[in-house]
Amino acid sequence: MSGAVDDDVRRSVARGRETLGAMLSAAQTHLQKVAIVFLIGFLGSFYALWLYVWDRLQTDLFAQLPADVAEETSVIGTTPFEVPLLQAKIALAVGGIVALPALLYYSREALRERGYWITIGSRWKVAAIGLIAALLFLGGVAYGYFVFFPLMFSFLAELSVRAGFQPTYSITLWAQFVFLLMLSFGLAAQLPLAMTGLSLTGIVPYETWREKWKYAIIGAFAFGALFSPPDPFTQVLWAVPIIALYALSLGLTKVVVTLQRGGSAIDAGRVLRERWRAILAVPTIMAGAVAALIVAGVGGFLNQTVVPAIPYLSPSEPVFKYIGPLLGLPRDFAIAVVAGAVFVAVLVLSFAYALYRSASAAAAETGRAGDPTAIDLEPLDAAGVRAAPTEAFHDLSEQEAVAQASMATSDGEPEKARAILDRFDEAEAAAEAAAAETEEGSDTALDEAEHPGEPGSAPDAAADDANPLLSRTTGVVDAFTTEETTEEDVGGYYYDIAFVLDSLRSRAFLLLAIFMSVLAGTFLWFLGNLPGQSAPGIDQIRADFLGRLPATVRPEQVGIVELHPTEGLVFAIKLSTLFAALAVLPLLLYYAWPALRERGITAGDRRVLIVWAGALFVSLIGGVAVGYTTIAPAVISWLAADAIGAGMVVSYRISAAGWLVFFTTAGIGLLALVPVTMVLFHRGGLIPYRGMRNRWREVTVGVFAITAYVSPRGVFMMFILGVPIMLCYGLGLGLLWLYTLGGRRATWGREPGESAD
Repeated sequence: MSGAVDDDVRRSVARGRETLGAMLSAAQTHLQKVAIVFLIGFLGSFYALWLYVWDRLQTDLFAQLPADVAEETSVIGTTPFEVPLLQAKIALAVGGIVALPALLYYSREALRERGYWITIGSRWKVAAIGLIAALLFLGGVAYGYFVFFPLMFSFLAELSVRAGFQPTYSITLWAQFVFLLMLSFGLAAQLPLAMTGLSLTGIVPYETWREKWKYAIIGAFAFGALFSPPDPFTQVLWAVPIIALYALSLGLTKVVVTLQRGGSAIDAGRVLRERWRAILAVPTIMAGAVAALIVAGVGGFLNQTVVPAIPYLSPSEPVFKYIGPLLGLPRDFAIAVVAGAVFVAVLVLSFAYALYRSASAAAAETGRAGDPTAIDLEPLDAAGVRAAPTEAFHDLSEQEAVAQASMATSDGEPEKARAILDRFDEAEAAAEAAAAETEEGSDTALDEAEHPGEPGSAPDAAADDANPLLSRTTGVVDAFTTEETTEEDVGGYYYDIAFVLDSLRSRAFLLLAIFMSVLAGTFLWFLGNLPGQSAPGIDQIRADFLGRLPATVRPEQVGIVELHPTEGLVFAIKLSTLFAALAVLPLLLYYAWPALRERGITAGDRRVLIVWAGALFVSLIGGVAVGYTTIAPAVISWLAADAIGAGMVVSYRISAAGWLVFFTTAGIGLLALVPVTMVLFHRGGLIPYRGMRNRWREVTVGVFAITAYVSPRGVFMMFILGVPIMLCYGLGLGLLWLYTLGGRRATWGREPGESAD
């Protein structure tokens, strides 16, 4: 195993071990202080959770639940030591976080000797950055805690109760879910600080943030779909603040970067002398307008007319107060005070904006006089773009150039957009010509320097060294094949896959439309959101299924609970996705068949796939009919009878009971489909009997690998699912052995018009 770890990894691990040892050695005289800090954080958080946090969390997060739903919703402990252990884990994490700054501080000398200690000249900058980061984190957590969570839990709990489940959340799963989402909100709130810091250091230029805003919107909704329930409302609650924060961060980053580029050239006195009229005009107008609105009684008009017309807003007191009683001053003097405050605030903002404009002009001038590649094309007009040096377009990618042109078109400057694209094409042509000349010179020099030897030996060695990933891939594939796998084989596999996927490009919209239609329709039926649907589909199945249990088990004795807030939703999504995949699979194979046949991967008549799709549908219907009416109720009653007889409370998790019902209903049909598929594929010449028989080992490994991945429980469930599938596979081989007379009758390679016999 030592050969699996290269020297760089060993050196990195050794350096990390040495650094950790040096930190502890340097801080050993202060370890007692660090331990005290850790103990304070540990005990404080442990007792805070015990005495205050759990009750407060449940009260605040379930505040918007309807009364009937709140009675059904509870947070429980599933094991005797679950709550103390959870509190101890959280307290350990909090204590470690609290003690980490003290440990780093006392080991700063050891870190400084090894170059890991960052030296910053001004401590107030560090304090300011830390304060901003803390405030942003607290703001994100507060939004999640007071806005997002109450609405989300209201949706989830109401959905569970409507579906006939009891939202009985495990305190461990519930706390992990809550703390994970609060942490994600807090980290997402660091976006302004992260964008500004990355732009100031030059790691990610401001222009990149500005041009990639579309990807930011897609990413916000993608993360919203990942971290929140799949209903549009909660996804919007997650994504919209992130998008607004991105826009705010973009503006802040632009201001900071502009001040960095042109701040040294700002002369506040000169700006004040040149623009004093504009600086004073805006605050004067704003102060006069505010005073005039107060004198005219606009606040009373808004209280009487506008505020009552706003939905869901019924304040007990007037929103706009009378200015005199509010400040405790005479009315005229109070108006003057408010107008003066507005004047000062707007004056500061106006002067700051004038300074920013001056810095922006200085930054643009610096870009023109300095490095040509640092020129910002945004403030330039069409003539400026055509006059800019070619070097300003060398670092632009095609996507960035198109984005710049699109922005210019949106701003009503089509000539500038055309100029940007023309200059980019010129720079690309010049770069290609230079590259061609360089390559020609390199080839000539190589021919002159070539020494006698075996032709192609050096290039081959260089090629082998240049692509270690391909070499390692062949080594991995060799472990699963009886013959040596070369790099050409791996490349062939890749080209086969790429060719098949490319052939499906024209059908991708149809396949995706069918997949999403089945998924959305099934999911909405499960949730009860289809037009004319009286109850959620899950509730209908649950009530009907429990009514079919034998007389020894009454329906009210078997309960279905949710231990995780999103357990029911996740189950519905997985089941809907499975049905959608089964619906689109025959059509996918049908459209991919010409490409598969052209690459020599398969042969035969693809019309068999239509028959197979019908067999799949019939097998599912038959399996559901037999399993739902006979097998599944018998299994559930057999499992629950002993527990009910012993006086126990039987409550199954939806993720366990739901999959058990699925495997004993639709799973029966899918098992019956295995030998039917084998016979049909052999009969149609798609996959021959000899291929199925010779590849049984690969099929076994694949079946157990897939069942291990999709099964809800570990190795035991893998065997429970995998063994019946392989038994059906063996049954199919036996049927084909009889049909082919021991393999002497074959249909491999038969054309569509030929007979199977």
